[in-house]
Amino acid sequence: MSGKTDFNDLSLLIKSGYPIITIETHEERRTLNVLAEIAAFLNKPLFCWDHVDGMKRIDLAHDLAEIENTQDPLDALTEIKASKRACMFALCDFHPHFEDAPKIVRVLKEIAQNHQQVAHTIFFVSHSLDLPVEVKRFSAKFQLSMPSEEQLEQLVRQEAKLWSKANHGQKVKTDNETLKKLVRNLAGMTFADARTLIRNVISDGAITENELPAINKAKFELLDMEGVLSFEYETSKFSEVGGLNNLKQWLKHREAIFLNRDIPLDPPKGLMLVGVQGGGKSLAAKSVAGMWGVPLLRLDFGALYNKFHGETEKNLRESLKMAELMSPCVLWLDEIEKGVSSGENDGGTSQRVLATLLTWMAEKQQQVFIVATANNISRLPPELMRKGRLDEIFFVDLPDFDSRVEIFSIHIKRREQNIDNIGLASLAKTSEGFTGSEIEQAVVSALYHAYSENKALTTEAILQAIKQTRPLSVVMAEKIQALRDWAQDRTVMAN
Repeated sequence: MSGKTDFNDLSLLIKSGYPIITIETHEERRTLNVLAEIAAFLNKPLFCWDHVDGMKRIDLAHDLAEIENTQDPLDALTEIKASKRACMFALCDFHPHFEDAPKIVRVLKEIAQNHQQVAHTIFFVSHSLDLPVEVKRFSAKFQLSMPSEEQLEQLVRQEAKLWSKANHGQKVKTDNETLKKLVRNLAGMTFADARTLIRNVISDGAITENELPAINKAKFELLDMEGVLSFEYETSKFSEVGGLNNLKQWLKHREAIFLNRDIPLDPPKGLMLVGVQGGGKSLAAKSVAGMWGVPLLRLDFGALYNKFHGETEKNLRESLKMAELMSPCVLWLDEIEKGVSSGENDGGTSQRVLATLLTWMAEKQQQVFIVATANNISRLPPELMRKGRLDEIFFVDLPDFDSRVEIFSIHIKRREQNIDNIGLASLAKTSEGFTGSEIEQAVVSALYHAYSENKALTTEAILQAIKQTRPLSVVMAEKIQALRDWAQDRTVMAN
């Protein structure tokens, strides 16, 4: 099912004359199947070695006896060296034997140097492999291709047929749109891992929209991405975000283009959200993923930095590569100014991080939509702010009257309170200058008071909480006004 790509590319490496080819993969069986096809095409014997069975031939239909006394890795290499007929050898999980093993390294080097006389090809198949420097120059790396969307859809249909057969002919229930989303979210996974997730999804006989977040979470865990990147499981819907109408409309216009690569338009790159702390930037970032039905990954710049020289940039490159494997997805760069602002005492690390990030943003081909949030725009470098890096810069201002009405309604309903007797207009008028988070805390504070007195939530209780609050727009009035003045002609208003 892996198609002709692996067959053609790996055959080309063999014909190019590399005596050693390393294949880092967890799909050992799939790798051996591809090698068997190539061996038949090239008319070469194929042998496989592992710690348990030693060396045995695997390219023929009938069983052949194992080559005795080849469980020891040095004995296996000695057997290969002694063979005078050009063969292919797949050595599985050989990597532990390179440490402190000069004889093994020497024999392997002699086999490689003798390639012109006897054209053996040795394949090291392992989940992780680092060849000794003595033989690395004789080697090439090969990576199995990931399944295409067509192959993944075929895999879903195969598993659905198997489920139907095992359940008295019942059909797996779904719709075309949900099926497309499932296939899209499985992209970047191996055949084996994708099959496992598909079986989990269809185990109850249905593929529903509600199961997609769990699929993304499982995919994230299978790819072993924990660390600098975190998976945000709970992604809010835009119905839970008050205001930001311009931003909502902007995203709605770009949703289909981002998700459908067949549309002949450049996919959107991303956006930056700047604004007042507590204004809803983080909630908006989460909501983009929820609106589009894709995973949300959060890059933690605090975890990114490492005291060892060069490790920080490596962490970033690995995180960006992982985001590409999760595509289509939203990559949330939270408080980005903390990671890319110029520092005088960091040895140039922040500048190297910025250069790595900008290069990736310019060259990325995968469907990774960036949402960068920032509180302190004075620390953002101009290279990041210019048009072309991201599609747009939105300013999340203090919510206006209508937005405050909506925010009060959202938070009261979320806490299962009766909103019919609440004077939303009065609350919105009194809370002028409040951020979304300050409005939420006023509702929470009023609820604490109501529960303590065993009373229902009232307009008066919330008004009292509002009057006892000194909003950020008052405490830091000068800084917030300066931020609003800066954004006036430089950004698009989110609301």
